[in-house]
Amino acid sequence: MSQQLPDVQADRPDVQVGLNRVGVTGVEKLVKIARAEDRPIVLMAEFEVFVDLPSWRKGADMSRNMEVVDETLEAATREEVYGVESVCSDAARRLLEKHDYTTRAEVSMEAEFVQREETPASGRETQFASDVLARATASEDGVRTEIGAEVTGMTVCPCSQGMSEARARDTLAELDVDDDTIEAFLDEVPQPGHSQRGHATLCVESDGVPEVDLVDLIDVARDAMSARIYNLAKRPDEDHMTFDAHSDAKFVEDCVRSMAEGVVETFPDLPDDAVVTMRQSNDESIHQHNAHAERVVDVATLRAEVDGSA
Repeated sequence: MSQQLPDVQADRPDVQVGLNRVGVTGVEKLVKIARAEDRPIVLMAEFEVFVDLPSWRKGADMSRNMEVVDETLEAATREEVYGVESVCSDAARRLLEKHDYTTRAEVSMEAEFVQREETPASGRETQFASDVLARATASEDGVRTEIGAEVTGMTVCPCSQGMSEARARDTLAELDVDDDTIEAFLDEVPQPGHSQRGHATLCVESDGVPEVDLVDLIDVARDAMSARIYNLAKRPDEDHMTFDAHSDAKFVEDCVRSMAEGVVETFPDLPDDAVVTMRQSNDESIHQHNAHAERVVDVATLRAEVDGSA
């Protein structure tokens, strides 16, 4: 009969300082997301799992953490779930139950989510990839969950476009084109401005699981920029995207405000105390720096601000 192995992790540490987060990162699992009347979405997700550690305990039970994660995620893979945030919420809750010494458990997940779509002008089938984000934190007060996505798109600088428009107006005037024709032309043909690859991040956090559809969340973030971009683009699609983007030139700040408006319109049932994170970063084309703007705000405040500016 083998001897009982000592539980060294339960000993007192030499330096008795508590730790906020102890756990594992880089845990890869398959997750199946159920869809009504369609095949499930299969994601290769990477998880991070943490618990807090009191000052009197030397280490966390890493093997127990991994056991809970494996049990939870394997069940989710076999039985399908209806949201990646539910996987994190369930895992965080079970971690808290399994550890009698911890007061807080956190599970986060990142995965690439691929959607099929058609190109805007040629109608070709293509794919669009988003980075999906989910996080859940369990404590004695309950579980708080976050769901979000990061998407790419295109923006055009209004300031740069304004300078091009002024030049075009002066040039047409020098060619003796009348004012009405000049204005009609400029209204119909947007002038060039320097463009950027934009990265929009939109997350919603609330008690329990947010009543947010992931695809809708992605659409709000994509539509907040000057134009959507596509993995496949024939020449008519390139023309469509360029025209669309220059017809809706936006500063990085405008993109965040467009996201705010989209959240209020698309998710009217979010609770007032839900928290929305909206972030836009643009890779500048004519500068060596990048542009960034963001807002973190509760839904009640966001609704009041958006409604007040209508």
